[in-house]
Amino acid sequence: MNLIATIPTQHAQRALLHNEVHARPPEALAAPLAITHIVMLADAAGRDASRAHLAALLRDHHLAPPDAHTTHLRVDLGAFRIRWELHTEFVTWTFSVAPAGGLRCDGPRAPDAALEAVPRDWLAALPGECLCALHLWVASGAGAAAAPVPRGWLREESLVACSIAGGQGEVYTDFAIHADGFSRMLLVADALSPQRLGRLVQQLLEIETYRMAALLGLPAARAAGAALASAERELAALAEAIRSSSRDTEPALLDRLTRLAGQVEGLYAATHSRFSASSAYFELVDLRVQDIAESRIAGLQTIGEFMERRLSPARSTCAWAARRQNALSERVSRMSNLLRTRVEIEQQQNNQALLAAMNRRGDLQLKLQSTVEGLSVAAITYYIVGLVSYLAKGAQKIGWPFSPESTAAVAIPVVAASVWWSLRRLHHRMFGEGH
Repeated sequence: MNLIATIPTQHAQRALLHNEVHARPPEALAAPLAITHIVMLADAAGRDASRAHLAALLRDHHLAPPDAHTTHLRVDLGAFRIRWELHTEFVTWTFSVAPAGGLRCDGPRAPDAALEAVPRDWLAALPGECLCALHLWVASGAGAAAAPVPRGWLREESLVACSIAGGQGEVYTDFAIHADGFSRMLLVADALSPQRLGRLVQQLLEIETYRMAALLGLPAARAAGAALASAERELAALAEAIRSSSRDTEPALLDRLTRLAGQVEGLYAATHSRFSASSAYFELVDLRVQDIAESRIAGLQTIGEFMERRLSPARSTCAWAARRQNALSERVSRMSNLLRTRVEIEQQQNNQALLAAMNRRGDLQLKLQSTVEGLSVAAITYYIVGLVSYLAKGAQKIGWPFSPESTAAVAIPVVAASVWWSLRRLHHRMFGEGH
């Protein structure tokens, strides 16, 4: 029986959505290992250039380039392994080398980095701007036993260390940029499986990556703070001016308030996505710190404690800027609605006064029209009676028994009444009985 034929019509994105849970899986690793992790900020054009840059390296090693839909790739190039990942805002390059002679961490200088095996010219041309650069060494417990705390090439005044994975490994770092432009971290792994070690390495790299990505919101928050302070002063001045304003100055105040609203909304549009991204990155840092299941090493602060103390001010600044921005936008909106309501009420009052004046003018016109109608009745009666008089004069010669004057005198009230009744009938037909 062909079961495939019985599957209903598939959603166009089903395979992509299903495979998302398998995206960027951790790689099984074994100590000793030297790793260099570089994060390059890149826009859409930079991400395309990054893919092309990777394709050039693969062609030099006679390998197939990635296609246009590839977002992560792991390749063994012999001298080193490379892991390339394409993210929304940045591209990560991870190079790893297994030292042939093992890895010793007991010297006064740091061990050789994986970057030593990467072509220099190609590395210097990485597209984008470097946001994070980290050397990570993975040593076995035996290789690091001579110097369990690498005090020679990590700064002791800012040393951070913790035991992870239920005591099966230890991490040492100082979260400092050294003379070569790279941060340094040492992972001492005792009895971790390759899969567990790969997940720990990925989590440690992501802690550093997301920490730096989260801090991208800090400069924006500081810059927004000055703009928000200026806007708040302007809003306070406008509120005071509105409180004591007159009818003549309100349109100018509404124009100022509208411009201020545009300025605030423009600032919100420019920074909202950055603050939202920073909030998401801060949460990812928290999750990764929880994932490594760290515990304290006597006398040293843990990674979680370091992040809590050092990142909390930056996180609070970004969150405060976002809240302040939202609050200011709401205040400007309320002030605009209040002033518009006030202007609309005054406009309605003006319209009512105008309508009342129009009604008075209409009444005067009706009264004037009534006066004119009276004159019109007299004038029309005069002309019709004149015609009746001429008609009586002619009729007298053929036997009309009354004189023209008598005929005209009798016709006056009849003609006047007929004319008046005709005009009233026409008036009622045109304007209605209510008038």
